[in-house]
Amino acid sequence: MNFRAWIEATRPKTLPASIVPVLMGSSLAYSLGYFRWDLFAITIICSILIQITTNFFNEVYDFKKGADSNNRVGPKRQVASGVISPKSMMIASLALTLITFILGLYLVYSSGFIILIVGILSLVFAFLYTGGPYPLAYNGLGYLFVFVFFGLVAVNGTFYVQTGELNFLSIVLSIIPGLLSANILNVNNIRDIETDHLVGKITLSYKLGKEIAIIMYIISTLFSFLLIIPIYLITENLFAFLPLISLPLAIQLIIHIRKKSGRELNSVLAKTGGLLFIYGILSSLSFLI
Repeated sequence: MNFRAWIEATRPKTLPASIVPVLMGSSLAYSLGYFRWDLFAITIICSILIQITTNFFNEVYDFKKGADSNNRVGPKRQVASGVISPKSMMIASLALTLITFILGLYLVYSSGFIILIVGILSLVFAFLYTGGPYPLAYNGLGYLFVFVFFGLVAVNGTFYVQTGELNFLSIVLSIIPGLLSANILNVNNIRDIETDHLVGKITLSYKLGKEIAIIMYIISTLFSFLLIIPIYLITENLFAFLPLISLPLAIQLIIHIRKKSGRELNSVLAKTGGLLFIYGILSSLSFLI
């Protein structure tokens, strides 16, 4: 077994999208006097597994639909390159789905039936992202999927697991990783605009066009920092401004996404994941201090 290929198939540079929301939701719960290590550990494991499962299904169905062809300018895909067979990847995807479901039952036992619904929907949409009769990623809905599940659902779901409730602050907070995670996908789709439509993959970036997609990236980035203001007004905590430390990186990315294209955008994608991670860590610290 080629372990390196399997590790690469998880797409490590994008995994902050599953880690950061759990950190943010958990730190907010902690600041309000609610926190259990066991729930935190299971939640973050399930979140990471859901993203990896999504990526594994993506490997299989992008290969079958021809999206991962020799014309691809993004990182090598393990199924398309023949390193991992579609059958092996599908078996791994289904196995991870089952493992995630079983682990998630602990959260259901601790937090109630609503978490079962959230978990099932997350796993179903992990498949529907590129699989099924109407794959979201091929019909301009990938951006919405990422924003909802890696932002709103992940943060508020984590907060609910810890506290048994939701509040306005958790909802505001959840918008931030949703936007920054969607930016990771947006960079990916901007890079692949010229090749995706050849295989019928009509992403939102393709529908809007490159220039508007770039403007979307810029607005999402800046709005993520503007949301610091309502968070400060709600919490009256000066540490809410800690994420501003990552603003220079955000500005650098805004400049680069306007200037770079093709394979050059691979570094922008990786650094966008880095921005999400740094922002998320700083935001989480602001609630822990």
